[in-house]
Amino acid sequence: MHLPWWSTLPFVAMLASIATLPLIPATAHWWEKNRNQLILASALGLPVAAWMWHALGWQRVFAAVVEYGQFIALLLSLFVVAGGIHLKGDIEATPRNNTIFLAIGGILASFVGTTGAAMLLIRPLLATNRERRYRVHTVLYTIFIVANCGGLLTPLGDPPLFLGFLRGVPFTWTFRLFPEWLFVNGMLLASYFALDTYFHSQEPRANIARDKTELEPLGLRGAVNFIWFAVIIAAVALAPSIDVHAIEEGHAALSDWLPIREAIMIGAAAASYFLGDRRVRYEDNQFAWGPIAEVAALFVGIFLTMIPALQYLDEIAPRLPINEITFFIFTGGLSSVLDNAPTYVTFFEVARVVESPGGELVAGVPELYLMPIALGAVFCGAITYIGNGPNFMVKSVAEADGVAMPSFGGYVVQTTTRLVPILAAMVMLFIAQPLWVKLLGGLLTAALLAWDAALIMRGRRLAIQDA
Repeated sequence: MHLPWWSTLPFVAMLASIATLPLIPATAHWWEKNRNQLILASALGLPVAAWMWHALGWQRVFAAVVEYGQFIALLLSLFVVAGGIHLKGDIEATPRNNTIFLAIGGILASFVGTTGAAMLLIRPLLATNRERRYRVHTVLYTIFIVANCGGLLTPLGDPPLFLGFLRGVPFTWTFRLFPEWLFVNGMLLASYFALDTYFHSQEPRANIARDKTELEPLGLRGAVNFIWFAVIIAAVALAPSIDVHAIEEGHAALSDWLPIREAIMIGAAAASYFLGDRRVRYEDNQFAWGPIAEVAALFVGIFLTMIPALQYLDEIAPRLPINEITFFIFTGGLSSVLDNAPTYVTFFEVARVVESPGGELVAGVPELYLMPIALGAVFCGAITYIGNGPNFMVKSVAEADGVAMPSFGGYVVQTTTRLVPILAAMVMLFIAQPLWVKLLGGLLTAALLAWDAALIMRGRRLAIQDA
């Protein structure tokens, strides 16, 4: 069945609600409650689900519900297990130390997942910077690097890559994206170091003095939870889940109905929660269910209203201008407002059927196209709060710690100025083919690094003047 363009309006309304309701004085307090977020998400999502059931068949709704369950099970299990690990101590919150924190998180993200790495590091990073006034930029770059861009190197890092693995992409293929991973995360770390150097010079002297004196050696509590992390990672890589395709085709066995992978993950989370040290969880980490409850409530509406939006995208995608640049733009742009996993799958399937540009095939997809699809899905999930599940979770944890995070629109302004230029330079250098475009990418990279260097020098001059 052909769906008209206006079938995407419920999804647009869902995004508009997330962006505007927290900013309107009459609705801001109402929106803070997870129950009200769920009410709105259900009011928009359930009628769309009923309409799609009637128009497209139960299969599309069933697939969306299963995918939502798998999505939440993964985020919930990683959130709970990470909540039982506490990196104690308080080191000096210098630009160098903060940058090392983020670099470690960017590496971990590819191996324990962006959700696990983000939840593991956001609390100690906030604790380290508690004496400082300027902390928002640190949380923003945690979302950029740890919750998104760091997770490119393995299928365990980000859900889109795992879906590619399930469709036949070799587990080690993503290691070919190491140059792009290194460039984007290296540029983000340089940008953060420059910005943090400047903000550090703006800190009140009393804050800096407290930060230098209130120190405690680093130590790890709740390390047994790394066993549960390993169980979850193994389940993601090896355990089967509900086989939606077999069920839709009508030849599913009993095992195809069983969410074995999700049961293992939830079991690991339950073991972490009930067997772990409650002092670590509730006193050291100040663990609360609010962040995961917010994600679960909002993404009900997102996944359901997304059904007609993805169907409409399926219909128009083959008519879009296709090359390696537009694959990145379309996948990346839609991954920033749709969940990046189904967006990846949509363009993965499109790339299988369009005319091949030649070169090596990976799981039936030209590698020339698969690379920008993977890069767009992972990197551009950081452009909005809803592009990737961990984004909202990091935001909620930071707000619970007293950080005044930007609104939906304010966050997009930050990513447009700090993240998008780096991604544009990456596209020019690594994806575009014409030499003149690569030269332009080199000039943009040099300009960004020159800006970072100027900001570092300005911050150090101000620090010397204030000394």
